[in-house]
Amino acid sequence: MDPAVLTWAFVVGGLALMLLETIVPGGIAFFLGVGGVAVAGVRALGLLIDPLTAVVTWILLSTGLTIALRPLMLRFVRGDTSLAMTDEDAEAMGQTVTVLEPVGPDEPGRIQFRGSAWDARTPHGTLPEGAKAQILYRDNLTWVVEPADHADLDEELSKALESDLDEIEGGDSTDRSSGASGLGYDPSAQQVE
Repeated sequence: MDPAVLTWAFVVGGLALMLLETIVPGGIAFFLGVGGVAVAGVRALGLLIDPLTAVVTWILLSTGLTIALRPLMLRFVRGDTSLAMTDEDAEAMGQTVTVLEPVGPDEPGRIQFRGSAWDARTPHGTLPEGAKAQILYRDNLTWVVEPADHADLDEELSKALESDLDEIEGGDSTDRSSGASGLGYDPSAQQVE
């Protein structure tokens, strides 16, 4: 290989790497380019004639420059930075989701969130399938949700009250004014004076 061609290869390659730094910043390509231009300069002076020695010198010089000067360059030459919220849990809080399987406090159900089915539970009450829920927080891989409009819990409460009233009215034929009913008083009794 002609020595002049190798010298020009170091010059062109070094300049190309320095220009590449403007497209892909990070400080590494710039110091590889500086090493290439420096080796080309030393070859032009006639000090590095052997091509293998020139390549090894370029590798060592570029590595040394990168290790020694890159931290200083990054301290003084900063790029644009932007900070964004990356906490998925914080972004999820308050989101409305659809219940796929009944969700309760003891037995986890399933919700539809971000295109996937997730385990979910409620702190209290049960949400039926198809209900809308609001995400409170995540406990490991299980989302903790509450009703989005509380109508589902109201419906559950009214059903529970109806079943309790049915038990009291239909299951007990004893006198309501006696203590056997568990109430201990008859609300329909009037006091006679």
